Amino acid sequence: MVGIPLSLIVAPALWFLAPWTWGLAAFLGGYVLQWIGHRVEGNDVGEFIPIKRLLGLPVVAIAPQFQPPGSPSSAP
Repeated sequence: MVGIPLSLIVAPALWFLAPWTWGLAAFLGGYVLQWIGHRVEGNDVGEFIPIKRLLGLPVVAIAPQFQPPGSPSSAP
């Protein structure tokens, strides 16, 4: 909940209002927070899902605790 606004709102504002390194740091920091959140929930980061599907690797698009009962845990 912090990583997305940090990456999409704060980083572009800092890019133009402060030295560009602050904007880059905010973007990367927000992305790292999003990645940590996905790891905690147990699902894959959205950008990696198409790559994993192309490689034939198992994908967890929806966190296991939020899947309806009886649904498969990964998409083919």
